[in-house]
Amino acid sequence: MTVLDAIIQGAVQGLTEFLPVSSSGHLAISQHILGVTDSNLLFNVILHLGTLIAVLAVYRKTVADIVRGFIGIVKDIAAKRFSFKNMSHSQNLVVMLFIGLLPLFLLFVPVPGSGGLNAKDLAEIWSGYTGYFFIVGAALLFTSILLFIGIAANKQTVSAAREAHRTADGKAMRRGGGKKDAGRHRLNALDAVLIGISQLFAAIFPGLSRSGSTLAMGQVRGLNKQTALDYSFVLGIPSIIAATLLEGKDAIASGEIYSIDFIPMLVGVAVSAVVGFFAILLFKWMLRKDRMYIFVIYTAIAAFAVIIISIIELQTGVNIFTGEPLRFV
Repeated sequence: MTVLDAIIQGAVQGLTEFLPVSSSGHLAISQHILGVTDSNLLFNVILHLGTLIAVLAVYRKTVADIVRGFIGIVKDIAAKRFSFKNMSHSQNLVVMLFIGLLPLFLLFVPVPGSGGLNAKDLAEIWSGYTGYFFIVGAALLFTSILLFIGIAANKQTVSAAREAHRTADGKAMRRGGGKKDAGRHRLNALDAVLIGISQLFAAIFPGLSRSGSTLAMGQVRGLNKQTALDYSFVLGIPSIIAATLLEGKDAIASGEIYSIDFIPMLVGVAVSAVVGFFAILLFKWMLRKDRMYIFVIYTAIAAFAVIIISIIELQTGVNIFTGEPLRFV
């Protein structure tokens, strides 16, 4: 792993972790092209530290509210006055984050017919071996479809909001009215569960965007689009922390961590943090301006490109970029 490789992959990670184009898919693509095969999963997780720094920087006020909400819940429980119906907004967010994270525990449940492998193992295999490159293409295509569904669902939400806010004389609201506040701003348990399941599948399939799939699910559920996006980003914080701790533990146990060149790794983290910070701001702006169709088109084009390349490689048995034989195990 060279410093240049780290810069490229750090930029890819920072840009794609939050934009709805799949960081895991684009890292798999960049590693496939560069022929990087050593310590892929650990390096990917380390790069997530940079994006963690980015999301904490952008959502520092929301994180502070979550901390206050958690403290408030503890105090209310201790005083025996806690009530789900009377939770404040910050307390509701704490509970919804907890519920949304529960599906991730399924990553450690053995998959039937896989010989004892769990979903986490499958994710590692599919992202780390060149022979499964076609899975990245299929997942990117599904990301494009989900984003399209999310856009359609948001249009229905906006239309319903405009209809509900028509004036007494029957005239519609001014152009654009209701778009910003359309949809629910408070999540319920079903919202959190379904968004959590979306995040689970994104953690399994490289190429399936976590932010894109969770945003789309929130929009399908009728949530305000900015509320759904903010929840998606904040939901990713504990997920990133947990993944980093688990993979770090495995790396230490296997001795893999001692063979890593830390200079490229630190460079990759710094690049992913800076790029990730601006990627979040860009995504929020594009969602507000209804520019999501750009991501639908981009992920569809990327998906077909990867699928075509995969078909050629499966026929020839080699990576067309490096000439190395495809690896399946």
